[in-house]
Amino acid sequence: MTRKQKRLTLIFSALGLLGAAVGIVLFALRDNVVFFYGPTEMTEKQVGPGQRLRIGGLVKPGTLVHLEGKRITFSVTDGRNEVPVSYTGLLPDLFKEGQGVVAEGALDKAHVFRADSVLAKHDERYMPREVADALKKQGVWQEEGGKAGSGANK
Repeated sequence: MTRKQKRLTLIFSALGLLGAAVGIVLFALRDNVVFFYGPTEMTEKQVGPGQRLRIGGLVKPGTLVHLEGKRITFSVTDGRNEVPVSYTGLLPDLFKEGQGVVAEGALDKAHVFRADSVLAKHDERYMPREVADALKKQGVWQEEGGKAGSGANK
């Protein structure tokens, strides 16, 4: 084998090993990847029951209901569509109607989003850009102080 052939064999072997390592890492992480959707995107993409994802938008005013124990229901909206959410646990202190929220969980067969974690935002820096852009397009976003509103146009 010539020197050039040895070098090429070494390079292709290294690329093969690197490709295999990347493949193994991606295979191992496939269950940990959680997609982010707004309510309209969930409707358009017809997300199936059981698929883990994050949804984000505003807590629709008038939908927050405290049930027995620590069970809470509310709806997340982006101004066009809304998704009913059920959550059991303690809500963040900043959680309230009309505020931005990101919930992680899965849809059930009744198309209710069963959240296992809820994050409340306290200013626009924590609102996912896609949700903020969608709210601005629909005229739901209030620019005064950088806060999201619940239907007020600017």
